[in-house]
Amino acid sequence: MEVVKNLDIQRYMGKWYEIASFPSFFQPKKGENTSAFYTLKEDGTVHVLNETFVNGKKDSIEGTAYKADPKSDEAKLKVKFYVPPFLPIIPVTGDYWVLYIDEDYQYVLVGGPTKKYLWILCRQKHMDEEIYNMLEQKAKDLGYDVSKLHKTPQSDSTPEGEHVPQEKGFWWIKSLFGKTGEVWTVDHTASASLSSRQTNLCFMAGNTHTMRYSHS
Repeated sequence: MEVVKNLDIQRYMGKWYEIASFPSFFQPKKGENTSAFYTLKEDGTVHVLNETFVNGKKDSIEGTAYKADPKSDEAKLKVKFYVPPFLPIIPVTGDYWVLYIDEDYQYVLVGGPTKKYLWILCRQKHMDEEIYNMLEQKAKDLGYDVSKLHKTPQSDSTPEGEHVPQEKGFWWIKSLFGKTGEVWTVDHTASASLSSRQTNLCFMAGNTHTMRYSHS
């Protein structure tokens, strides 16, 4: 599968909003105002902070991103993070491939080799329909079933500050028993492998990562 080459990681840094994605077991079904913020570290890796809001409560995930193959010019990324979020002891790895990005680094299409995950991200909370349709078509041309794309609600104002209720990881316990779909992905990264019910953790990031989940 063709991916972006020579990704400018410095330009990729900053905040991205999730416009649409493939739903998955570990992604909140009712997640809104989902975003990812990337910061380049001195060692060349990337600190990742992803946030989403479910029923007015903020969920977050943090990690570190890095290139899967430092010698390659392809934007095929790896993700390593630890679960569960309230006692992160199990390492999980996954893929994050940058399939397309515009010249101005304003919108991006992210997927992986299994084609089970797909994200459309944008620097703005809302995307022009023409651009969305173009990215959807590119994904379709790459073999993705774009009928699975679910648009992520983005409000013009997002709750901020200390008074926003925050979860402490109970979502993880609920998800294992199938009690709720309100769980995080990794972002906007990447798919992961655990056991049968603990597979397909994913999230958005940029350049490969080491993700540490923190449900705050």
